[in-house]
Amino acid sequence: MPYTIVSDICEGAADCIPVCPVDCIHWPETELKNDKGFKYPYIDMDTCIDCGACLAACPIEGAILDDAQPELQKI
Repeated sequence: MPYTIVSDICEGAADCIPVCPVDCIHWPETELKNDKGFKYPYIDMDTCIDCGACLAACPIEGAILDDAQPELQKI
């Protein structure tokens, strides 16, 4: 099951992007910001291989979930 970046919690650290072995984490085409004022990436759930590298790399508690909840990714 793919992972999910919670757009409203993410602080845009982007530590998740370089550790993804299948390059499934991307910035939205338009620069979106959450209510905290941070840009945030999203996970392409069709490409995610459920390896957990993003979750291990993320310094923000709760910003990445280990299950698919696409409604929490605002893209």
